[in-house]
Amino acid sequence: MYLRAPTSRTFGLWLMTFLAGTAASTSWADEVFQPPVVELTQVDLSKADLLKQDLVLHFRISNPNESELSVYGLAYKVRLGDIELVSDGESRQSFTVSARSHQEFEVPVTTNLWRRLKPLVKLLKKSKDSIPYRVSGEIKTGRLFGRKVPFFHSGELTNGEMLASNP
Repeated sequence: MYLRAPTSRTFGLWLMTFLAGTAASTSWADEVFQPPVVELTQVDLSKADLLKQDLVLHFRISNPNESELSVYGLAYKVRLGDIELVSDGESRQSFTVSARSHQEFEVPVTTNLWRRLKPLVKLLKKSKDSIPYRVSGEIKTGRLFGRKVPFFHSGELTNGEMLASNP
């Protein structure tokens, strides 16, 4: 004669065992997640004509946390001075940033600055030393239980960093 435990009792025991096991290993839950810092470090002009400009945006993402950060995408906006350079940029690059480290990556961008050419030229003439910039957006982290981490960073690009031409 076989004795069969009710299914709900078996499931309950399994659930208690699972929860006890995860509660015992909550070192990841003890760590307070600090948002990564995203900086725009350089803007390269790779090709340009009257209606289309191919730029390469150089970003640096810094991970202040004790655990590695898996990045699976980036949505961003970039402003140079008062000019919106990129309004809805997106990168689907995947990479991992080690704990307490940083990773640099490049994002190719195609834009049409024709309508903003006058203000851009004024901004370049007015700003002899540097141009203020703002970059904001969200970083997609994790695959299964991922989250979107918002970021905002402002700074200045110096003459040596802004719109360096690549032959």
